[in-house]
Amino acid sequence: MYRRQNISELSEALAEQIQKVYGRRAETLVAQAWPIMKNIYETQRATYENVVVPVGDGKRIYQVIVNIKKAYESKGKELIRAINKTINLVMIDEYWKEHLRDMDDLKQSVQNATYEQKDPLLIYKFESFKLFSEMLEKIAREVLAFLLKAHIPLRQDQDKLDKAGNERRRTDLSNTQTSRPEMLTQSAEPRSNAPVHVEKQVGRNDPCPCGSGKKYKHCHGKNL
Repeated sequence: MYRRQNISELSEALAEQIQKVYGRRAETLVAQAWPIMKNIYETQRATYENVVVPVGDGKRIYQVIVNIKKAYESKGKELIRAINKTINLVMIDEYWKEHLRDMDDLKQSVQNATYEQKDPLLIYKFESFKLFSEMLEKIAREVLAFLLKAHIPLRQDQDKLDKAGNERRRTDLSNTQTSRPEMLTQSAEPRSNAPVHVEKQVGRNDPCPCGSGKKYKHCHGKNL
């Protein structure tokens, strides 16, 4: 009982701390974006209905669509709602696709249960519920991790991400081909750069290279 109480108190303290961190993060995002959204609404609201705000976590950047009127009326707090909505939808979409692939694999695997004298349907229900629960946990974890790190990247942050992506592509040689196709043989192995040695062609009336003293056409070239 005492242990359960400690776990409960620890969970509540952790949840409270997370709320505080997220609250500070949200305030920072609003403070950063509000002046820009305010200016757009007051000067260009007849032109723009929505604005796109880039939001990243240091690894990924998502484009969040924010209604400029709602953002102005809420003094920027609409941005936080839009970020929550976008990130939740993105993570649900990503992990739902993964879940469907896992379910396909499960359908194949439970077919073997009959050979083990087990009920395939019962195993399928149990394992599918387990997979669904794991998916929900992954979504919650990824959403929370992103929101606690969320920030509006500066230009140099975007440049760093682009550079990192370019470096990964540059070091990935799996699809790289040589810029000189003539340096590859049919088996795609590099050809030697050594100079090609060409033997001098012997005329039919020339002395035979074997040293017999006969003409080539009467010696080794007789049957050619």
